Amino acid sequence: MGGQQGRRTGLDQVLKVGQLAERTGLTVRTLHHYDEIGLLSPSRRTSAGHRLYGESEVRRLQRIASLKHVGLSLEEIRDCLDRPEYSLEHALSLQVRRIDEEIARRRRLRDLVADLLDELASGESVPMDRLARTIEMTVTFERYYTPRQLDELAERRRVVGDERIREVQDEWRELLEKFGEAMEQGLDPASATVASLARRSAALVDEFTGGDPGVLESLSTMYRREGGAELLERHDMPMPPGLWEYMGEARKALQSSGNSVESEGKAPKDD
Repeated sequence: MGGQQGRRTGLDQVLKVGQLAERTGLTVRTLHHYDEIGLLSPSRRTSAGHRLYGESEVRRLQRIASLKHVGLSLEEIRDCLDRPEYSLEHALSLQVRRIDEEIARRRRLRDLVADLLDELASGESVPMDRLARTIEMTVTFERYYTPRQLDELAERRRVVGDERIREVQDEWRELLEKFGEAMEQGLDPASATVASLARRSAALVDEFTGGDPGVLESLSTMYRREGGAELLERHDMPMPPGLWEYMGEARKALQSSGNSVESEGKAPKDD
């Protein structure tokens, strides 16, 4: 009985906007904004016009916080809140699932860093700048790949082996150099010479993704948001101004021509 009374006292009280902000860690400005866009309006106001929030608003605010944590925009959240299937319980279950995924990603990150430390402990020469770049790339990957995709990429790395990975890195450097030469020569991105380079780069991407369209989409999103040229330069692959855009034009020309990775090795027609 006492516990029930305490529960009612905790939830039935009315909070001013400043009190709600203090208890939730949100800012007053954020709560005002939620009110302005119709996301969370106070249940009542004082005679002086001050916002007052009760239990139903706090429960709604929890739904907003949970859905925001799983990646929904405020506009999407507003739509979801009006749908019966997005109850508080469902929103919390989605948040628990996202937290579990984040924990799994952190564990994988820990394992990758531990592997690098093992290399150092074994006496292998691992430059510190490579350590820093590896960690940076790992963190970047964590932003764009799902836990399942990261597991698949880790397994693919294990299968192909470190030697093949080093070979692919060398192949990419060679390709970038040849793309740069073609750009300097003023070759049309749709020319036979450049198309051959585009097919080779597509084959390397396909080898990395394993033909998984989801992994390819995540890779494309990462390059689009982080900047492909910037990412490559961080890994000792210089990108002259305009080269990334030139390669993109070559890729689009290859796709529009109907050519595929499998056509690599066939002699293209002269322009």
